[in-house]
Amino acid sequence: MSKKNDLKKAIADSQEEIERLERKRNRSQSALLQALLEHKNPDETDAEYFRVYSQLIELERTNLRKLKAELKQLEE
Repeated sequence: MSKKNDLKKAIADSQEEIERLERKRNRSQSALLQALLEHKNPDETDAEYFRVYSQLIELERTNLRKLKAELKQLEE
């Protein structure tokens, strides 16, 4: 039972981390979109933040899928 609880906590933590990273990525995404709408070149720093946060989100989503699969196996 403890392993299930640990996995459920890890899943919740992972979901919170994804939400936190998405909020940070939204800031740079907004700056990129504004530059696009104003027909300006986007700041390279904003573009780099967007790429980094996107990669981190994808890594965390992979981790979340792994945790959910592990929990599903324990519940079967």
